[in-house]
Amino acid sequence: MLPPGGDGRLVAGRPQPARPWKEAPDLSHAVDAVPVLEIQGLTKLFRRRRKPPVTAVDNLNLRLEAGEVVGLLGPNGAGKTTIIKCVLGLVRPTSGVIRVAGHDVRTEHSRAIEHASAVLEGARNTYWRMTPRENVRFFAGLHGLDWRTHREHFENLLERFGLSERADELLLNLSTGMKQKVAVVCALAKQTQLVFLDEPTLGLDIETSLELRSILREMARETRRTIVVSSHDMDVIQDVCRRVIILKQGRVVADDTVESLLDLFRTRSYRIVLSDGLGGEVLQELEKVTAGLSVARKSRQTELEFSLPSAEGLYKVIDLVREGGAVIETITQREPDLEEAFLRVIRDGGLK
Repeated sequence: MLPPGGDGRLVAGRPQPARPWKEAPDLSHAVDAVPVLEIQGLTKLFRRRRKPPVTAVDNLNLRLEAGEVVGLLGPNGAGKTTIIKCVLGLVRPTSGVIRVAGHDVRTEHSRAIEHASAVLEGARNTYWRMTPRENVRFFAGLHGLDWRTHREHFENLLERFGLSERADELLLNLSTGMKQKVAVVCALAKQTQLVFLDEPTLGLDIETSLELRSILREMARETRRTIVVSSHDMDVIQDVCRRVIILKQGRVVADDTVESLLDLFRTRSYRIVLSDGLGGEVLQELEKVTAGLSVARKSRQTELEFSLPSAEGLYKVIDLVREGGAVIETITQREPDLEEAFLRVIRDGGLK
């Protein structure tokens, strides 16, 4: 059984023998040949009475190595939270194999879950009638970590997350941001190789969100933990993660580094400023060869913004504009952000 959270929900984590602790978790003993997380053919159907079943995850394959910081993206219903709960053993898959640090979640659940911890969206991951320090001590203790042996590092975590001054106040008296940070500290205090953070900045103000992102970046650099961040906040993913996995209808439609994904769309997004307008027929032709064409008329200028399936398509656009009698003043590439790349991947059903 997993220990209940403050409202009776489940929180990932099981007791394990105490291990040596340094200022930051030392996971260098992890064997790189064994992935921290390996998923093969994962499928989850939710059966409904008198209705066809809903496929939440569809034959998904995934492999995460030690030290990766991965963003898990997808629209509502894409299967993000279902995947996380299947890995943690909170939801039973319909089919497929999940291994955490080489241990099968189905047949070696206790050993597999020793290597994973999580902060789940919308769940009470802490006890509100306990203080931050008591929560850290309690959840670390459930994982077999003695407070006296590891106290220095636990105190360092509380200080790093700006919680030291209020570490002895009841959680119910703290702000939403502080409660969220306590939940993250409790997950990190367990020293697991795999950490899931499901919407870690949900409900946080901008200042607290930026602070949490900075801390996560530092933690990622200093440890060999594998951190999976699931969020609808693209700024969080772009700031914290190196690799991003995009899901649609329970399938992986993109899996690449954030920089590579941005580079891909950077070469395809353009802005053209014209000194004259274009007729309706030319605009119709442009819509056929571009994607997301937008037209803005400003005084004596017209601005076109669009993306192309390939860089070669730009020559066709230029020819059409000139045939329409307009004079091109400037052509620039637009700098995409992760949100734009995400929307394009979801709309197109994957990378072309």
